[in-house]
Amino acid sequence: MKYLVGETDNGTAVFAVKGNQAINLTVLDSAVGRDLMALISDPALAESVANKLSGAAGVPVSSITPALPVSNPGTIICLGLNYTDHIKEGGYDIPDYPALFMRGKNSIMAAGASLVRPNCSDKLDYEAELMFIVGKGGRHISEADALGHVFGYTVFNDGSVRDYQRKTHQWTPGKNFDNTGAIGPFVVTPDEVPAGAAGLKIESRVGDEILQSSDTGNMIWSVAQTIATISEYTTLEPGDLIAMGTPPGVGHAKKPNPRWLVPGEVVDIEIEGIGICSNPIVDEKDMA
Repeated sequence: MKYLVGETDNGTAVFAVKGNQAINLTVLDSAVGRDLMALISDPALAESVANKLSGAAGVPVSSITPALPVSNPGTIICLGLNYTDHIKEGGYDIPDYPALFMRGKNSIMAAGASLVRPNCSDKLDYEAELMFIVGKGGRHISEADALGHVFGYTVFNDGSVRDYQRKTHQWTPGKNFDNTGAIGPFVVTPDEVPAGAAGLKIESRVGDEILQSSDTGNMIWSVAQTIATISEYTTLEPGDLIAMGTPPGVGHAKKPNPRWLVPGEVVDIEIEGIGICSNPIVDEKDMA
């Protein structure tokens, strides 16, 4: 199943996407609610509403304004170094344990929304990433069982303000500016992609300019390994969001000059079989 949470003239709803058409699941069954949390929490509901799709009328996907797949995620955890060539371009040593950091809720927004370059910096960077949504929670999850805890996969742009990221050994400031982490618009269930969403082409682009191009099979830590590692120290809960790191080609590492995002550009992050997360870049001072 491919899901889209979005807004129409009738409010926010959950849709099932079939080609360029989207069927309103919230209308088919009010228990679905206005984001994915009900479907995440109740697999029987997801199965029930899927059985109602036959013959249901749809609307064009293009008529829907994307919203966050999970409107109020509990925990957002990101891997910072998960592709060997990206580690090298950043000047880091290859770690034997994943670099993990957290994002706050104000830092994320939906695909299509404005990605904001802050007043205090012009060093806004892009990072194409696979993200997954936790379905079944748990602690001390084994790698062998881990993929059974995934509800679905989506696209993430881990927009980073590089000078603030480098101010301290902790990356928190540079990774948590408001409206810099774009998510969506689509969420695909695990049966729609290879196991662990491995082997999928992943790219970032501005217009015809290809900024990053790689394959999720190049990740050092797989989705299953990541779930097992994170659940060693914390309890994962349904609706948590986990981002899997970015491949090489980020702006700060471009030679001879860094390639920062500037207002007026539109950055596209695409993952094969999942979709395109597209966001215009705007200046914070122009948001008022």
